[in-house]
Amino acid sequence: MADPQTALITNDAVVLGLLAIILGFIFKTSNSQRPGLVAFYKYVPALLLCYFLPSLLNTFGIVDGSQSSVYYVASRYLLPACLILLTISIDLKAIINLGPKALIMFLTGTAGIVIGGPLAILIMSAVYPEAVGGHGPDAVWRGMTTIAGSWIGGGANQASMKEMFEVGGDIFSAMVTVDVIVANLWMAVLLLMAANHKAIDAKAGADTTAIEDLKQRVEKYHAEHARMPTLNDYMMIIAIAFGITGLAHFCADILGPFFANNYAWAKEYSLNSKFFWLIVISTTIGISLSFTRVRHIEAFGSSKVASAFLYILVASIGLHMNVMAIFDSPMYFVIGAIWMLTHASLMLIVAKLIKAPLFYMAVGSQANVGGAASAPVVAAAFHPSLAPVGVLLAVLGYGVGTYMAYICGLMMQAVAP
Repeated sequence: MADPQTALITNDAVVLGLLAIILGFIFKTSNSQRPGLVAFYKYVPALLLCYFLPSLLNTFGIVDGSQSSVYYVASRYLLPACLILLTISIDLKAIINLGPKALIMFLTGTAGIVIGGPLAILIMSAVYPEAVGGHGPDAVWRGMTTIAGSWIGGGANQASMKEMFEVGGDIFSAMVTVDVIVANLWMAVLLLMAANHKAIDAKAGADTTAIEDLKQRVEKYHAEHARMPTLNDYMMIIAIAFGITGLAHFCADILGPFFANNYAWAKEYSLNSKFFWLIVISTTIGISLSFTRVRHIEAFGSSKVASAFLYILVASIGLHMNVMAIFDSPMYFVIGAIWMLTHASLMLIVAKLIKAPLFYMAVGSQANVGGAASAPVVAAAFHPSLAPVGVLLAVLGYGVGTYMAYICGLMMQAVAP
C-alpha cells in the first residue's frame, strides 16, 4: 500500500476531486452510444469500475487510502444520509412479500463463514502447516477471528474480536489486508453476476416474481408521482437526510458509551459501537418515515440523491484496496480464498436447492461480508429500488456478527496446529 510519506497526493480535497472526476468519467462513458463503449460496458459493470479505478490510485502510490479521511466522511455522513433517503421510500409490505428465501440465504452466508474459517485452517495444516502456525497474540487463528467478525458483521464486530481474542498488532494488520482484498474481489464477482442476473436466474429456474413485483410497484409510484424537482425540493431532501443523520450521530454518541460503560456483554452484540447505533438509528427513522407523507420526497428524486452519495462511498471503499498486496503475504491470501470459496459454494448450493433468485444470494452474501456500507451497493446493482433490502439484512448482520464470529473463533482455536 502507498506509504503516507511517499504518496503523491495527501490533500483530501484533491482526493475527493479525483474521485468525482473518475465517477463523472464512468457515468459519461457508460451512457454513451458509441459502439465500442456499449460493447465494453456490456461485459464490465459501471459500478465495478467505480470501485476498481480508485483502487489504482492507492495501488500505485498516488493516494494513501489508509491515511485519507474521505472514506470516514463518506461512511459517517453520506452513508447514513443515503440509508435514510433509501429507506424513506421503502415499501415495507412489498419487502415482506419477498418471502423467507432472502433470510435463508443470509443465514446460509453466515454459516458458510463460520464453517469456512476452521476448514481453511484444516486444509492449510495438511498442505502447508507453517501458514497457520504462530504462538501467543500473533497466532494466525487469532488474526483470523478478526476476519470472521468483519465478514459476518462489520468493522465494529472486527474490533470486538481483536479485543476478545487479544490479537497481536502484526497479525492483525496482515489479516486486515486479507479481509479487504478477498472481500472486495468477491464483491467484484457479485457485481459481475448482478449484471447478468436475468440469464442466471432463467437458467436456474428461480422464481423472481416477488422481486419483479417490488420493482414494478416502485416504477409505478414514480410514473404517477414524479415531477421536475425544484431547488426547494432539493433543500428539503438535504434537510431531511442530514438533519436525521445529525440526530443519529447525537444519539449514537450517547448510546455507544452508555452500553460500553454499563454493560459488559454489550460488545458481544456491537452495542458499544457508535457506528452500529448510527446505522440502526438512521435506518429505523427512515423506515418509520416511510409510513408518513414524508415518503413523497421520492417523487422528486430523493433516491437519485441517495445514489450519488452511495457512488461516492463506493469510490472511497475502492481507495482502500491495494491490488498488489496479494504478493506480500500470499499464503494468508490462500487461506482467505479457501474461506471465501467455502462461503460462496454453500451459498450457491443452497440457492440452487431452494431455487432462490441470484439477488437473494448476492445480497445475503454481501450483507455478511460487506455490511451496511456495501450490501445496498450490490442490491442496487440489481435495481435501485432493492437497495433497502441490503440495508435491512446488513443491520441483522451487526446483531449476529460478534456472537457467530466468537463461535467461529473457538472452532478455529480448536483445529489450529
